[in-house]
Amino acid sequence: MDKVLRLASENGLVIFSKSTCCLCYAVNILFHELGVTPYIHEIDHDPDGKEIEKALMRMGCNAPIPAVFIGGKLVGSTNEVMSLHLSGSLLPLLRPYQPST
Repeated sequence: MDKVLRLASENGLVIFSKSTCCLCYAVNILFHELGVTPYIHEIDHDPDGKEIEKALMRMGCNAPIPAVFIGGKLVGSTNEVMSLHLSGSLLPLLRPYQPST
């Protein structure tokens, strides 16, 4: 769990992902379309991946991946991210991570 919390606090926008997961890819694309570049941590390429997955479940992720953190706080998985987006609540959370124009 320490590694999850450290990565989430060091990077403003983090997605814990698996390289073969289509839902992870969809969330990543959504964020890019909204003008932000999240830090993607592929847990299937991390020797601690299984432990990270267990830690994400203990933290409250219904589905361990994708697990999205914004500002060091767990937002959730695909359902939570999409619900925030459809309600218009996601974009304000992402504003601090969008490049200035």
